[in-house]
Formats: sequence, structure tokens, C-alpha cells
Amino acid sequence: MPVTDVTHDLDALTLTLTARFAAPIDQVWDVYADPRKLEKVWGPETYPATVVDHELAPGGRVTYFMTGPEGDKHYGYWEVDAVDAPRSFTFRDGFADETFAKNPELPESTNEFVFSEVDGGTEAVYTSTYASREGLEQVLAMGVVEGATSAINQIDALLAGGATSTD
Repeated sequence: MPVTDVTHDLDALTLTLTARFAAPIDQVWDVYADPRKLEKVWGPETYPATVVDHELAPGGRVTYFMTGPEGDKHYGYWEVDAVDAPRSFTFRDGFADETFAKNPELPESTNEFVFSEVDGGTEAVYTSTYASREGLEQVLAMGVVEGATSAINQIDALLAGGATSTD
């Protein structure tokens, strides 16, 4: 499994996942740069994503929804702050309503995804920072660790041409 470490720090308000992929950095980057690839892994296996808008550029916006096993839909967005292809990007990720307007009742996180070449593959460090301890605790209780781990663990199969949850 690609995820090698998961830590959350309630004092620093962060959740960090580290993963190793058996693919070059450009291929891992392309998972996030290509909306059709992103939707194969941006969600747990039982909640596949549909990417509606995708502009992975400073000032850009990515909108998506995940569909649960019962047909329930969960909407979200990224507001992209910085991009240094293929090494990193930062964005704000939040929950939305069906029009992709921000849902102020649920926490938004600031995210930094950093990719490095390591031993013929790629190491990715995914760091999410929340505005409050309560916000971090809320997403932890919602299962963000399990969901993110499930999503990230689909990337190797996608890059190897294997089956993913949306195939």
C-alpha cells in the first residue's frame, strides 16, 4: 500500500499523510493534473469522484462530487493557490452544496501536496491544515484518515494500468 505514514497534530492543526509510489514523479503529478485520472482516485473506493471543473493553476478552481454506495452525493471544491509542476501545489479544500458554493458549516483546509523523486519512484507528502482544533477533530470523526488513505492507495493501480473503483 502506498500510504506509509499518517499523523495528525491537534496543536498544530495538521493532518499529514505520506505515500510512496512505484512511478516517476511526472506520472504521479499527472494523476492530479488530468481530471479523468483524478476522479479515479479522489475519493475512497466506495465513494468515487466526478470532477466537474478542473483548473490546476494559481487562482483556478476544481469542483467535484463523490457518489456513495446509496447514490448520495457529497460536493467539494479546491481553490488553487500555487502550482510548481510537477513538484507541488497548494489549495484550499472545502465542502460545498450542489451548486459548489462553500458550505460554511463544515471546515475548510489549506493543503500542500509535495512530490519528490525517491529510489526510482515518488514520495508524496499531503499536509492539510485546519483553522481550528474543532475543524480538524470534526473531519477526523467523519473518517478523513480512512477516506484519504483509501483514495491514495488507489494511485499505484491506476498508474500500473490496473483496475480502480471507477473502472
